[in-house]
Amino acid sequence: MRIHAGLAPDAEIVPPPPFAIDRPVVFYGTSITQGGCAARPGMAYSNILSRRLNVEVVNLGFSGNGRGEPEVARAIASIPRPAACFVLDYAPNTSGPEHLAETFPVFVRILREKHPSVPILALSRIRFSHDILQPAWEKHRVGFEDVLRKAVAELQNAGDRLISFHSMADALGDGFDECTVDGVHPTDLGFLHIADDLEPVLRGILFR
Repeated sequence: MRIHAGLAPDAEIVPPPPFAIDRPVVFYGTSITQGGCAARPGMAYSNILSRRLNVEVVNLGFSGNGRGEPEVARAIASIPRPAACFVLDYAPNTSGPEHLAETFPVFVRILREKHPSVPILALSRIRFSHDILQPAWEKHRVGFEDVLRKAVAELQNAGDRLISFHSMADALGDGFDECTVDGVHPTDLGFLHIADDLEPVLRGILFR
């Protein structure tokens, strides 16, 4: 099979420019992290951030299965190339704030055993359209945020200055209920808003 590519007369084919950092940003989380319901892979929020920040990303988003198991933490910690940052975005796949409170400190401890100097960014979950109509969902969202905020503060007070928390409560903006396919999973517009929200946060971590 022959493939034909058209080029402008003055086009040049050159190697890609190097990444701004020689280590990847590793995202771990759910189908939202994975980019589920994006129109194309490049519209996952991690990939939008990759282009904007000129960094390599490793997307470990698992649909329905980002549950914070210690076995997964050990697998992530064993990645040969040290990460520039670990972004933990798995709260929505846990069974509730109590489960998150159990798994998060263990997950971080496992990462820290092999990567004591790599920044870790913990994210709460975005607002779902379902939160408007189902009080239990909104209660869970607030509970997730409280758990992560408290756990990160405790780790910081214990001496970990490279861990931080970022609330995603306002990531989708005032029209958060217009940014999902099914009340949960973002559309391309939703992923763009998430990238807009996270870009300055990650830029401050990676390039300080």
